[in-house]
Amino acid sequence: MPTDDYRAIELLNRTPYGRVSASLRALPFTAVTRHIVVDGRLLLRLHRGYGYHRALDGNVVAYEADNANSGAEDTWSVQFTGTARAITPTSAEYEQFGRTPRLADGEPFDPVFLRIEPEFVKVHHLCDVPVFRYAHSA
Repeated sequence: MPTDDYRAIELLNRTPYGRVSASLRALPFTAVTRHIVVDGRLLLRLHRGYGYHRALDGNVVAYEADNANSGAEDTWSVQFTGTARAITPTSAEYEQFGRTPRLADGEPFDPVFLRIEPEFVKVHHLCDVPVFRYAHSA
């Protein structure tokens, strides 16, 4: 596994949520989703009621997570690009996701799971990021 992949996994384990992006009938969309990393693959949990899993399953997707709102001076971003597949997680994987949200857009959260086989993994770093400090100064 390349060094960037190890670093990406380490960083992804620091934040529980990210964004998955793909297209639905040629229109791009992005959805917030919970993730875990298992054996170098990214497992996602999202709400079935959104219907996005149908557009994601079997297609190339991009997944991004970061620490942009953490207040840290150094900001990182991880991008996984690969093919997503609908899965049924093992009981151990299911437990790693933690508690399921109660509601999604006012409806009971109905989880659906996907696995991304990474074809492209990239880590980006910005150092001494001033934007957070400016946006939150009083």
